[in-house]
Amino acid sequence: MIFVTGASGSIGSRLVDRLRKDGEPLRIGGRRPEALEARWPELDARELDVHRPLTVGPALAGVTAAYYLVHSMEPGSGGAFSERDADGAGNFARAALDAGVERVVYLGGLGEEAGTLSEHLLSRHETGRILAAEGPPLLEFRAAMVISSDSASYRMLMDLVDRLPVMVVPRWVDTPSQPIAIDDVLAYLVAGRSIHLGAQRTVVEIGGPDVITYRRMIEAAAGRHGRSPLIVGVPFFTPRLSSYWCGLTTDVPAALARPLIEGMGTPMLVHSKDAEERFPSIHPIAFREAMERAEAGS
Repeated sequence: MIFVTGASGSIGSRLVDRLRKDGEPLRIGGRRPEALEARWPELDARELDVHRPLTVGPALAGVTAAYYLVHSMEPGSGGAFSERDADGAGNFARAALDAGVERVVYLGGLGEEAGTLSEHLLSRHETGRILAAEGPPLLEFRAAMVISSDSASYRMLMDLVDRLPVMVVPRWVDTPSQPIAIDDVLAYLVAGRSIHLGAQRTVVEIGGPDVITYRRMIEAAAGRHGRSPLIVGVPFFTPRLSSYWCGLTTDVPAALARPLIEGMGTPMLVHSKDAEERFPSIHPIAFREAMERAEAGS
């Protein structure tokens, strides 16, 4: 039995559809199980709120592999999202261990721990640490921006391209990154449920083949839309100001934009070849093709 948390989210919902096609025995969980039942009436939908431990154990009963796709960055969730992430990860990990779950697969964020990480990325790494320390063996994928039609970070970028002829941006516009297409993320997640894990915590960095700055992403997206915005970089544009600016000029709320933007100041690069060695059949597509698929609705 495979269990998917965050099944109503952008990645979780696509993962559910992918696993359904594979004919896997599947259970899904979220805070509103009735919404999940309405979308997938044939699946076993359970109430799951990782901040309410009484809902976690029953949802995991009989599960062999669980996908942890929970994030506490939603506006209005209450409290610091890093604290909520840690609390939820601990509750889930302990319940998974008690239920006999054999492995947990988690999607976190890239960024070298030896460097300066934003609160958002620190929280992503700490979530992985807690899941492994208190629960079953963990496979932790780390990714940069996921390119999909409803990814918050990608939506923010596309809204800027479509709405602004001039962009005054901070230094993060020239930070290198390796964005990855949603289809490639799903391929890794699906394959990750069955590979051999030789340690309690296995970290695999995943990314597209292109090392590209956010400036180049904006220029590439603008070119596809027949636009050529003027991009002006300034050194004093703080993440807080950037988030307010994005909140005014995009559909992404400032409360969500801020941690995403803070993370954009950190190079999001793949430094190991673990993904190539462990998953030789997966060949991530280039940024431009990923962008084309996202614009087509994938």
